[in-house]
Amino acid sequence: MGAPPQLTLEERRAALAKAAQSRKARALFKSEIKNGDRHWLDAFKSNDEAIKKMRVKELLESLPGFGEIRAMNILERAGISVSRRVQGVGRSQYETLLRLLKEVDR
Repeated sequence: MGAPPQLTLEERRAALAKAAQSRKARALFKSEIKNGDRHWLDAFKSNDEAIKKMRVKELLESLPGFGEIRAMNILERAGISVSRRVQGVGRSQYETLLRLLKEVDR
């Protein structure tokens, strides 16, 4: 691997501020899902870059009644990698995830 990019102090501060803002946006989104104010499918329809970069595992764990084990089980059955982000989920993976979560809701 190469050396990290050389950033000026201003560039570094801007990057840190942007990262903090993204983390807050994702935390708010997940809490809204947990509280029932939003649906998990909103993550896939979102135009917000911070939401699209959220890991699918984090999204599933924010669902009421879901923990790490249940989320991992769904990911494995859907063929989605643990490190996959929302924007990187393929069409067939999305459809499988949708089907699996509908089965769980029954």
